[in-house]
Amino acid sequence: MTLGTHPFTHGLHDLGAGNWAWIQPDGGWGWSNAGLIVDGEESLLVDTLFDLPLTRTMLDAFADAVPGAQITTLVNTHSNGDHCNGNELVDAEVITSRVAAEEMAHESPETMVGLMEAAPAMGVTGEFFTHCFAAFEFAGINRPDPTTTFDGRLERVVGDTRVDLVEVGPAHTGGDVLVNVPSRSTVYTGDILFVEGHPILWAGSIPDLLSALDVIEAWQPETIVPGHGPITDLAGLAEIRSYLEYCRAECRARFDRGLSVGAAAREISFDRWSNWGEPERVVTLVDTCYRDFTGTEEPGTITDLFGAMAELWADQRAS
Repeated sequence: MTLGTHPFTHGLHDLGAGNWAWIQPDGGWGWSNAGLIVDGEESLLVDTLFDLPLTRTMLDAFADAVPGAQITTLVNTHSNGDHCNGNELVDAEVITSRVAAEEMAHESPETMVGLMEAAPAMGVTGEFFTHCFAAFEFAGINRPDPTTTFDGRLERVVGDTRVDLVEVGPAHTGGDVLVNVPSRSTVYTGDILFVEGHPILWAGSIPDLLSALDVIEAWQPETIVPGHGPITDLAGLAEIRSYLEYCRAECRARFDRGLSVGAAAREISFDRWSNWGEPERVVTLVDTCYRDFTGTEEPGTITDLFGAMAELWADQRAS
């Protein structure tokens, strides 16, 4: 099933009316999207990329496409490094939610350097970690702190174009932000949406994520730029909603039967979405559903979740 409304090709996509997207197939671990909103000589950048070379290439392409449009504002949709590690290359006001800024302080590029160095001694988890992140250059990144934070909602104006920033976390992370350009019927979602890839939940629950989809649907955008995967629309969003509702129901049935998170992740059939990438991420969805069912607020540790995903990834490769 194809949810993309534009060709899923690497690089610059002109969405019309001064909106742009930077798309990185295959949309898997670390291969995130970004956007640019331009009006006259001003522009707002939505997210940077996982490392400095990738971000520099993107910024050069934007500069060539819209010469003279200075980036005056950078919005980070959340704290994960593949959406903010290139921030030092942008001389602008950097905005994110207060919670996302707090999370950024605990997600440093230096940690990724250390994990990559330790990976050879980490068994299958290290092999999986290397598979996910070996393509990126984490050394030498000096990510500055955001300059502006907010709770709830914030409005910015780019030229004469209003841009609405709306906090919808906890969902993918604790402080997720949607970027809505109402006059252009375009929304940049960050990792609230993984299109044609299994989503991952670090902080919220599936009901939280469904509530974030409600916010997007209420805006009725014609164009939706996800955090990962191809550009889509409301039909694509509806399919992602179906996936999440199905996953929650299947998790409930297995929770009631007493299955463990790992056993449930292996048993649930996702044949309808068999072409979606990163099926090992189902572990995080089952984990968050089980926490929701038991009323447990604290998620499993990143180490434990990566270990469980690594085991499922290894099993899938062997089968």
